[in-house]
Amino acid sequence: MGKYIVKRFVAMIATLWIITTLTFFLMHMIPGSPFNQERNTSDVVQKNLEAHYHLDQPLYAQYFLYLKSIATFDFGPSIKQPDSTVNDLLSRGFPVSLELGTVTLIVAIISGIILGIIAALFHNGIVDYVAMTLAVLGISIPNFVMAPLLIQQLAVNWEILPGAMWTSWKHMILPTVALATGPMAIIARLTRSSMLEVLTQDYIRTATAKGLTPFKIVVKHALRNALLPVVTIIGALAAGILTGSFVIEKIFAIPGMGKYFVQSINDRDYPVIMGTTVFYSAFLIFMLFVVDLAYGFLDPRIKLHKKEG
Repeated sequence: MGKYIVKRFVAMIATLWIITTLTFFLMHMIPGSPFNQERNTSDVVQKNLEAHYHLDQPLYAQYFLYLKSIATFDFGPSIKQPDSTVNDLLSRGFPVSLELGTVTLIVAIISGIILGIIAALFHNGIVDYVAMTLAVLGISIPNFVMAPLLIQQLAVNWEILPGAMWTSWKHMILPTVALATGPMAIIARLTRSSMLEVLTQDYIRTATAKGLTPFKIVVKHALRNALLPVVTIIGALAAGILTGSFVIEKIFAIPGMGKYFVQSINDRDYPVIMGTTVFYSAFLIFMLFVVDLAYGFLDPRIKLHKKEG
């Protein structure tokens, strides 16, 4: 296990380096600079600003300077918000985004698994058809379309829930629903198909023949194996939820990383773009690593063995 963790750690560092390198050079391939919008700025002032942020140096020099900043966990100051560093923006925005993402992931996993189990137990029945119809709708409607619809109906027309801001638990409901609908539908469909396959196994027939209740059969014997495919996609779903939350945060005026990230792209704020990209990439790569380790806990048959010979 120790050797496996070391190998995975090296692979994680290499993956993060590739993402960082691609993002850096793709970002600098876009014509212009962050100071093009400053129309009242003289050429002298603009050159001084570019020198201050090392934008007057060759591209390879900027690249190595940025690799150094990553190694020291210091992403530098924001160009458009000079009073704040990128680290300050991360410390302010990421806890909010993490809270929204965590709640969304929990809601999506629990509701998706329950919906998938119910659909599998009532296979080819009216309950199954209704559950899968809801799942198809959840997958088909993007969260940036779902969000305005929820605001229009529940916040504007019916005035049941607040439509924006982030000051109480009520403000979490609409963005959580908008973000969780798609992942919940994916988990529900995957749980249903996996559960149907597991319920046909011989050990399930044996448990049924012994007179165990359907609840015990599902919870104690079938669910654990049926969840393996679900665990496989949790890392990808976490990535989709966190990156998708950027748009949702902007729609619902949530003070998370979405506000800074979207604005930094519009402003060509290189340090903020690179800092948030590296930070989220590292977080998501770590999540995938945790998912891989979770396999061994869910299925004892999945072990790491040394190669013989």
